Amino acid sequence: MRYNYKMRGTCATEVSFDLNEGVVSDVRFTRGCNGNLQAVAALTEGMTAERLESLLGGIDCDGRGTSCPDQLAQAVRKARV
Repeated sequence: MRYNYKMRGTCATEVSFDLNEGVVSDVRFTRGCNGNLQAVAALTEGMTAERLESLLGGIDCDGRGTSCPDQLAQAVRKARV
């Protein structure tokens, strides 16, 4: 199933991804640091939701209290509920 999540407090404004049977795929960010976010998307391809959340949740960008990877982890967490 495809999910879209509006991001807050980050340069990227939205993230979308597929979540099927607990596995994340086809992560796409809107705006933000293109090269870094392409890397995040590539590295998380095929990763379990639990693993993604544990690796990326809580990452802070420049004292903002969140980051694009953290927002992706939050989005995946919400999608699983």
